[in-house]
Amino acid sequence: MRIVSWNVNGIRAIIKKEFFESVNVLNPDILCIQETKAQDLEVEKALSPLKDHQLYINSAEKKGYSGTAILSKSEPVTISYDMGITEHDAEGRVICAEFANFYLINVYVPNSGQKLERLPYRSKWDADFLRFLKEKEKIKPLIVCGDFNVAHRAIDLKNDKSNYNKTAGYTQIEIDGMDNFINSGFIDSFRTLNPEEVAYTYWSYRFKARERNTGWRIDYFLISKALLPKIQSSQILPEYFGSDHCPILLEVII
Repeated sequence: MRIVSWNVNGIRAIIKKEFFESVNVLNPDILCIQETKAQDLEVEKALSPLKDHQLYINSAEKKGYSGTAILSKSEPVTISYDMGITEHDAEGRVICAEFANFYLINVYVPNSGQKLERLPYRSKWDADFLRFLKEKEKIKPLIVCGDFNVAHRAIDLKNDKSNYNKTAGYTQIEIDGMDNFINSGFIDSFRTLNPEEVAYTYWSYRFKARERNTGWRIDYFLISKALLPKIQSSQILPEYFGSDHCPILLEVII
């Protein structure tokens, strides 16, 4: 099974940038999208050419903001949205698709903001999301993918010293949040399989960041330990353009 996760930074924008050609080459069995920045009907219309996939959408109440979607060639056993926590459930950040042998959870974790104004909320979100995952994991193993909005270690961003505790995505609070996911038993599939590889999934549109490869690795496939023997590869695919993020790929026998 090929699972692709991609923060598209606006579904209506990326479909004008060879998105469908990219999806055709990637050929995912399941495609998880973050930051659709559109309402349900707009997402449905934008993705209508992908007729061989079932489409599931979770849009934010606020127009043009956040939002997630899953496209799957096989129909999930069940599909559910959000965490069931009113404080968190207005921004379209979580979709959970149940399959026979696992849960697939697509997530777009909140950004802490340019001035870190949302960092306290982000910290609570991380804790609540981890509890949500552990409850699901009691039933079936998990594959959790998406934009986690944090670079976990110094290897995961170009300029670690100048960003540490100053920039959203690399504060100690956010790093601690990712530590909590890992310490609770979830495995960062890319880093586990590629312990020394420097690779990024996000580049700012400013300062020619992508051209200079001044990036961050903030998109992840976290998996339950039980699934590790089934993972064939976990890849970052910077050759695909159209967003300020590139897609990531998990190949799993399941």
